[in-house]
Parts: sequence; structure tokens; C-alpha cells
Amino acid sequence: MEDAKLLQRITVNPKIMVGKPVIRGTRIPVDTIIRQVAEGMKVDEILEDYPQLTKEDITAALMYGADIVSGESVMPVTVKEHAKVSG
Repeated sequence: MEDAKLLQRITVNPKIMVGKPVIRGTRIPVDTIIRQVAEGMKVDEILEDYPQLTKEDITAALMYGADIVSGESVMPVTVKEHAKVSG
């Protein structure tokens, strides 16, 4: 399935879940799906927990997350060691 068609499965509506991206036709937030995958849940387990989802919905959520992150500017951070205060 084409990326653009998959991403059409994601919707953002201020009246649904306070505008969080969700799978179209549900109130299941994209970040919930991404978090479950990150925690090691298998696709079949997620589908068991959310029978209204499809494998394509899960793929769309992951693609959406990747697209959001790839658009961010990442700035290197320099950490300075703080001087220890003896007391």
C-alpha cells in the first residue's frame, strides 16, 4: 500500500482526543500504538487488544510517527560538568 494512502488512516480533529492524532474512525491515539510497539507488543497482540484496528492501521501509526520525527531539527547538546560544591 502506498505511503500516502496509509497516512490517510490518521486523522487529527480538535474534537477527538483533544486533537491528538488518532486512527481514523476510532479514538485510538497514534502514540498509544507506537508505545505498545516500542514496549515489545507484537502486531497480533495489539490487534487482539484493539479488534477495530488492522495491520495497516498499525503500519500507518508507525509511519506517521517516523514522519513527525524526521521533520524535527536536532541540535547537539553540550553538557558542562558542574563544579562540585564541598560543604
